Amino acid sequence: MSEKTLLALRVMAGAAVMGILGDILLRQMPWGLNVLLWLGALVATIVILVRHKPPAGSRVNRWMLLAAIVFGACFVWRASVPLKLMDALAILVALALASPLPGRVRVHLASLAAYGVAGVVAGVYAALGALLLVFGDVQWNEVSRQDWGRPALAVGRGVALAVPPLLVFGLLLMSADAVFDNLVRTTLHINVDRIFVHAFVTVFCAWIVAGTLRGLLIGNALPQEMRKLPRIFSLGIVEIGIVLGLLDLLFLAFVAVEVRYLFGGAPLVGITPGLTYAEYARRGFFELVMVAALVLPLLLAAHWLLRQENPAHVRLFRALAGVQILLLFVIMASAAERMRLYTAQFGLTQERLYATAFMAWLAAVFVWFAVTVLRGHRDRFAFGAMMAGFMLIGALQIVNPDALIARTNVERASEGRPFDAIYAGWLSADAVPVLIAHLPELNTKDSRTLAARILKRWPPGKRADWRSWSWSRAHAAEAVKRHAAMLEQISGAGR
Repeated sequence: MSEKTLLALRVMAGAAVMGILGDILLRQMPWGLNVLLWLGALVATIVILVRHKPPAGSRVNRWMLLAAIVFGACFVWRASVPLKLMDALAILVALALASPLPGRVRVHLASLAAYGVAGVVAGVYAALGALLLVFGDVQWNEVSRQDWGRPALAVGRGVALAVPPLLVFGLLLMSADAVFDNLVRTTLHINVDRIFVHAFVTVFCAWIVAGTLRGLLIGNALPQEMRKLPRIFSLGIVEIGIVLGLLDLLFLAFVAVEVRYLFGGAPLVGITPGLTYAEYARRGFFELVMVAALVLPLLLAAHWLLRQENPAHVRLFRALAGVQILLLFVIMASAAERMRLYTAQFGLTQERLYATAFMAWLAAVFVWFAVTVLRGHRDRFAFGAMMAGFMLIGALQIVNPDALIARTNVERASEGRPFDAIYAGWLSADAVPVLIAHLPELNTKDSRTLAARILKRWPPGKRADWRSWSWSRAHAAEAVKRHAAMLEQISGAGR
């Protein structure tokens, strides 16, 4: 049996195990400890397959596997849904970059194009890699000459082949006749819906893992060449200079004309007819964040298109881009001030907090752009931008956004400002201890609404499945249990 066939069979076996584990662990929601355990099993499977007779030329970026485990552990720490989505995105990025990048370039020296290609290839392999594994990598004529002719294995193969048609035709016949359906259910004690869910989760997890492992261990064992992305056309400093120069003038005009609005704050809102906090802060903030987000791809594209044979042209580009970044930081400072005023007036929400965090990431990326791209080290930009994103997610885990939102809004309520008890009640378990601690400080209506919502979502004595365990949910459950009497009294549940 060839080495490639043997490895493909091992990949199929590993994928089957991961499919079963996926059904056992990941079916339970909300996700917590189960994600970390499943990711740990996946990384262990990858390490075992790599060490056990690895194919020639196969290299795995193990630091990316470690990053996936770290962000998997974040599922055990925090319960916020937006944070979990960010963790999941970080895990997908890390797993995509765990595979050798095109051209065998190192992760910290890979270009944005290489990162993009790695992401697309990883997605294609996850979707279609299982087909390539079964119908391309395994030479079944080699397998048939081995020990598969033994009677026990032949029986196993027959049972495996019989299961799919039995399920399909059995379900159709049960749907066609109610008496037959009842006979099968009562005789075999079969819950068809449950079987379907188990089968779907198992097959889905196995399919995705098989494709991912195929791309990681077999697809990337082949020689790769990554040439520089061909330019359809390039531009000189005249064209690029006009674009950047006019944008610089636009930004400068905006800052100069609107400076009193950018940093005028509450006094300006009070004296300007028809100007409300909502118009001044909320609308302006998101528009300015969008401006900052669009400038980055524009500068990257302009740098890529610029013909850089003439050092003077390169220096002029750096000057124009540098001025644009400086003006942009003034605009971003204005956006931050607008959000501060808006939060002080209307309170903090997830949308406002995460938009501000995104702007902070943009600020760090622009600094990194100036340090790398503008100084002739474009190949280091992608890795730094990714690491800035990873560090932002880590910082948000430490900050605990939902608890910060709850604390900020409760403090505003103590100053006599409105408090949205319904919104606070929808925050994740991360916010529950903070809300319970400040519950007596709220007015009667808000405290009753919030206490009832907490008791409904986190009833005392309710035992959660161990697979969904997380520190935040355990801490919230303990806080509710410890203050159950107070919560029931405030909510009126005991009346």
